[in-house]
Amino acid sequence: MKKIFFICIVSLLMISCGSSKNISNTYKTRKNSITRIENKRAVKTTKKAAGVTIADKVVWTAVTYKGVPYRFGGMTKRGMDCSGLIFTSFKQRNIPIARTSHQMYVQGESISLREVQRGDLLFFKTSRKRGRINHVGLVTSVTNGDIRFIHSTTSQGVIVTSLYENYWKRAFIKAKRVL
Repeated sequence: MKKIFFICIVSLLMISCGSSKNISNTYKTRKNSITRIENKRAVKTTKKAAGVTIADKVVWTAVTYKGVPYRFGGMTKRGMDCSGLIFTSFKQRNIPIARTSHQMYVQGESISLREVQRGDLLFFKTSRKRGRINHVGLVTSVTNGDIRFIHSTTSQGVIVTSLYENYWKRAFIKAKRVL
């Protein structure tokens, strides 16, 4: 009896997995994206996917650290500081960069906020005690004039923030392109 039951179950499983239904793919081009419709489910991909930049890769790496707590001098998932996040994200993509925010500030080309794009660095002075740069963030996106950047804060760890939040707008010093 158990053998018959087992054979019936196995037979049903084999039949259900052997669907002969044809799945067709259709592609529609719309502006700068391709919409791929597959099995009544739309999956959107951009044409830029084939032309992924090194800046994209560095940003993707940095975003994997989102939520990691702040730790002074830290460069791991156990904790990291702002320059540790940038240093680690660049290092994992084999791009040399200085370790501290002040040293990073010396590198690259100064750019205006109108020129900022994904992968650029934003520098801040958040302390009145020190007279130099002490915070850095990596631009993740620029959309309709809103510049968003990833960085590590002492209160919330690694987060993505808008440059136009009052605190960051006041503390902002300069944008630089290092890629």
